Amino acid sequence: MWHWLFTVGLLQTILAYLATSGFGVLLNIPRRAVNLSGWVGAAGWLTYEVLYQVLPLAIDVKLAIGNLVAAVVIGVASGLAARYKQMPMIIFNIPSLVPLVPGGQSYRVVRNLVTGQPQVANQYLAQVVIIAGVIALGFLIAEFINRLLWHFSH
Repeated sequence: MWHWLFTVGLLQTILAYLATSGFGVLLNIPRRAVNLSGWVGAAGWLTYEVLYQVLPLAIDVKLAIGNLVAAVVIGVASGLAARYKQMPMIIFNIPSLVPLVPGGQSYRVVRNLVTGQPQVANQYLAQVVIIAGVIALGFLIAEFINRLLWHFSH
C-alpha cells in the first residue's frame, strides 16, 4: 500500500490537481480560486483512490463507497474553501468533480450497445447510475456537515 501511495498515488494526485485546475480555467472561474480548486479536486481523487485500493470488497461496492466519501470530502473542502476565499461554493465544487465523473463507464455503455452486447452495457449503466447517485448523496451529506460546522462556529 505504501509503495502504491508514493508512486502511482502521488502521480494520480498531481494529475487530478492539473485536471481540476485546467477545468477550472476552462470554466473561467476567478484566478484566485484556481489553485485551491485544484487542491480540493486532488484531495477528492486521492480519497477515492485510497479507498478503492484498500477496501476488500466487490468492484461496484468499492466504486460506490469511494465516490461517496470522495464527494463528501469535496463538498466539505469546497465549503471551507468558499468561506476562506469568500466566494460561492459552486466555484470549487464543479471543477473538483471532474476526476470523479464516470465518463469511462458512460463510454463503455454506448460502445457495448453499438457492438451488440446489451448485458455488458447494462452492467456499466448500473455503475454510472450508482456513481452519479452516490456523488449526489455525498454532496447532500457534505452540505449537512457544512451547516453543522457553520452552526458550531457561530
